[in-house]
Order: sequence, then C-alpha cells, then structure tokens
Amino acid sequence: MSGVPPSPRFYSQPLRYLKWASYNKPAYFYSIVVGCVGPIMVFTVPPIRRYFGAEPIPRIPLTYPVPKGERPRPSGFDDE
Repeated sequence: MSGVPPSPRFYSQPLRYLKWASYNKPAYFYSIVVGCVGPIMVFTVPPIRRYFGAEPIPRIPLTYPVPKGERPRPSGFDDE
C-alpha cells in the first residue's frame, strides 16, 4: 500500500466516514447529506411557509359547473 489509510466503514464510524467521504468521494457525501435533510424538511418547511404568508393553492375543479335554469337550444346548424 502507498501509505493511504483504508476508508472507514459507515456503520462503525459514521462521522469519520462522512469526513473521509467529503474529501475523497464528494458525491457519496452530498448524497448522504441530502438524504438526511429530506425527511427533516417535511416537518420544517410548511410552518416556515405559513410564517412568510404562503397560502394554500386552490383545488383544481374536476367538473365544469352547469348553469342553473333553462338554456337556449342552439339553432341554425345542420344537425336538426
């Protein structure tokens, strides 16, 4: 070996592994960081958005509203 210590194992030394991965394998490091931050954001982002005044998005209508009362029949077309 060329004097490089072997990589630490994640489950036995997680903080040491994160330090090692931040230098040697940054894609692994940022994948772990984003994976850990995602579930935390589920509980923290909605209260922060409400604090800054974000309103709920109105629901998309699933049907077209039918007007009440009698409707005129179209005339002048060839389907009579």
